[in-house]
Amino acid sequence: MEALYMRGEGEMKTYQYLFGPVPSRRMGLSVGVSPIPRKYCNYSCIYCQLGRTNKLSNTRESFFEIEEILSEFKDYLKEEIKFDVVTIVGEGEPTLYKDLKELILGLKHLTKKPVAVITNGSLLYKKEVRSALYEADIVLPSLDAYDEESFKRIDRPFGKIKFQDVYDGLIIFSKEYKGQLWIETMMIKDINDDEASLLKMKNLLKKINYERLYINTPVRPPAEERVKPASKEAIERAVKSLGGISIDMLHSEGFFSEEKDDYMAILSIIKRHPMNQYEIDTFLKSRKCEKTEYIFEKLNNDKNVDVLDYKGYITYRYR
Repeated sequence: MEALYMRGEGEMKTYQYLFGPVPSRRMGLSVGVSPIPRKYCNYSCIYCQLGRTNKLSNTRESFFEIEEILSEFKDYLKEEIKFDVVTIVGEGEPTLYKDLKELILGLKHLTKKPVAVITNGSLLYKKEVRSALYEADIVLPSLDAYDEESFKRIDRPFGKIKFQDVYDGLIIFSKEYKGQLWIETMMIKDINDDEASLLKMKNLLKKINYERLYINTPVRPPAEERVKPASKEAIERAVKSLGGISIDMLHSEGFFSEEKDDYMAILSIIKRHPMNQYEIDTFLKSRKCEKTEYIFEKLNNDKNVDVLDYKGYITYRYR
C-alpha cells in the first residue's frame, strides 16, 4: 500500500492506512481509511478511475492489523485537522476486509464524526458483511446494473458473484439498516443511460429503502478507453426518471495536504485521488505557489505519474 506523508509537530510522519482529508461532493471533507491492499477487489469495473483490477478476489481477509489502523487514526486526530466524516473506502472493495465491523466500532469510539463506508455492495448477501455495515453511520453502495448481462458488462465481477444475489442482499440490508443508505449509480454512455435501462433500474429501486440516490458519470480516465460519460441530457433524464441527485451539481471543497512542499503535496493526493490540471492549478493557487509551470513540468516527466487526456482534461494519476 502506498504511504501518505504528512507533517506534524515538526517531524515527518508516515500514514500507511489514512489519507486526506480529500473533498467529497457528497460528504464534505473526508478522512479516508484504507484497510485493503491497492486494487484488491471483487469487481473490475470498466469505469474504475484506478484502472483495471489486478488482484481480483472474493476472499475476505484480515489484510492489516486493526490495532495498527486505529493507532494511526489516534495519531492523526492529534493534528487537529478539520474534517467532516471518516470514510472507509480503500483502493478496492473495503468489505473484503474481514475485520470491518471491529474497525468501524473502533473508529466510532475515537471520534464523534460520522463513519461512512463506500462499497460496491457485492457482499451484502453475506450476513456477516451486513452485520458489519450496520455499525456504520452512512453506507454508500453502488448499483450500476439491472440484470446479469449488464452486471457482467459494467462491473465485471469475480466469477462466482451473481447479480441476483447482490440485488437481494441490497434489499435485505436496506430493510434492516438503521443508518443513512445512499445509493450511487454510474451512468455510462450507450450502456445504461437509455430510457429502457432507466426503466429497469427504476423498477429495481422500488424494492430498496434508501435516503438518497446519487447519479454519477465517469469524469476521470476510466479503466477502459471505450467508456464515455453520459451526456448532460442523459443525466438530466436519469435524475427525472429515478428521482436522484446529480453529483455534478454538488459543491466540492478544495483539496488539502499537510505537506509543505508543493510537489510532494500533489503526489500525496494523487496517490489516492486523481486530479486534473484545473484542480491542481486551483490547489497550487490556494497555497500561493509561484512555481506552477515548474510543478506541471515535473509532473509531466515523473515516471511514477500517469498523464491522461480525457474529456479535454489532463488528469494526473499515480501509478
